[in-house]
Amino acid sequence: MKITNKFGLPQTIVNALERPTYSKGKSDISVTELIAPPQLVALKRKHADELESDASDMVWSLFGSAVHTILEQGADEDHLLEERMYHSIQGWTLSGAVDVQRLRDGGIDILDYKVVKAYGVMNEKIEWEQQLNCYAYLVRHAKKMPVHSLAIVAIVRDWSRREAQRSRDYPQSPVVVIPVNRWSDEEQDEFVSSRIDIHQNTFAAAHIGGDIQPCTPAEMWEKPTSWALMKEGRKSAVKVHWDKPPEVPDEKHFIEVREGERTRCASFCPVNKFCTQWSQYEKSA
Repeated sequence: MKITNKFGLPQTIVNALERPTYSKGKSDISVTELIAPPQLVALKRKHADELESDASDMVWSLFGSAVHTILEQGADEDHLLEERMYHSIQGWTLSGAVDVQRLRDGGIDILDYKVVKAYGVMNEKIEWEQQLNCYAYLVRHAKKMPVHSLAIVAIVRDWSRREAQRSRDYPQSPVVVIPVNRWSDEEQDEFVSSRIDIHQNTFAAAHIGGDIQPCTPAEMWEKPTSWALMKEGRKSAVKVHWDKPPEVPDEKHFIEVREGERTRCASFCPVNKFCTQWSQYEKSA
């Protein structure tokens, strides 16, 4: 991937971004890729030499790297840091590196650190649950050890003391530990197997030919068109309708159309210019 510097960031930052320390090792797919949209992963591989990203869009990834340095300084004797594990399934090798494995009672507690906004802490992310259960899968199969618990350690980069005082729903600390639901062994096995299968099929379609598995509405962060019933002198909607425009009760009310969008595709997908699904959506919009 080519990294541009459209906003003239200091070269030190650009150098750090151009010298990544992450590697998925000798594996066909990482846990991060496994839970990602198969079409996105396949197109990234196919067009790897054509991709580019601006340094300004990658700055926050440096904070994740900084967290690893903190972990090294604060590790206890019962902590295993960033151990990369491997397991072969259906002809592919899956790998994943857990931020912290805490040894306890003959098993493992898994902790994964995230640098996020407060909004991310206040809203459940299914991807976190999927990722940590895939790590638990690797611990069971690669290390033959049970997993006792899963948790996200969220570092809230935009934390506000004032907001914490105003609302109990807001993170009450800039660091929040979020317990994650641990699936049964059978559920973990089924999830990994099904994801490997869909990625293999999508990879083959992208490189050999065939119909690529399209991204789902959830994977595209799709927001459907809605119709907001507004009232003169009021900023917020009286009511938002998702199925059809509502009737306007009188002349003081009016309809505000809120166009649907595919947020990930439009602003956060690195391969949208290679994606037929996205180009067709743009043409129809």
